[in-house]
Amino acid sequence: MNLNGMSVSRETRERLSLFSELFRKWAKSINLVAPSTLDDLWTRHIADSAQIFQLSPGPHNWLDVGSGGGFPGVITAILLAEQGDGWVHLVESNQKKAAFLRVALAETAARGSVHAIRVETAQESFPACDRVSARAFAELDLLFTYVAPWMERDSTKAFLHKGRDYQRELAKARGSWDFDLLEHRSVVEPDSVILEVSQLRRHVV
Repeated sequence: MNLNGMSVSRETRERLSLFSELFRKWAKSINLVAPSTLDDLWTRHIADSAQIFQLSPGPHNWLDVGSGGGFPGVITAILLAEQGDGWVHLVESNQKKAAFLRVALAETAARGSVHAIRVETAQESFPACDRVSARAFAELDLLFTYVAPWMERDSTKAFLHKGRDYQRELAKARGSWDFDLLEHRSVVEPDSVILEVSQLRRHVV
């Protein structure tokens, strides 16, 4: 199977297909994504989320903020299962969504765990990670405030999905933060990017 140009095993394909089935079943009763995007679930959400792992493959210890319907956290955890190493900590304070995420991880034998807590208190549960991900969670300025405690290590990088308005968010964030940035153009959504952020530091007043 080919996923955004990356070859994946039959086992991974089966895990992703099972996740898709579970997602559609649960989406009938809880709002996991915009209903208008369900018909294009594979490209719009699964393949789009897989870009995160493809930009930073390897057995990393991930923090996925505002995991929602599992994008990109569950997809990363499924792809890590093929490697047999690495882990994803999915933070989702909505209890119904957290329940779905637990089922999805268990049914697909993905390498991840769910923390049904607010991100503001999450560092007490896992104080360190080397990769951070988020998709459609918060504007950059606020998102940086959430993830800054984990970004204090110079080796930690964040991979953040952003849409067409990302330049405005970057300009606002630069008013309060210093950071190194690489912009990766999405191969799935023409107007979207994945921002690779490192060396995040709040401005010293």
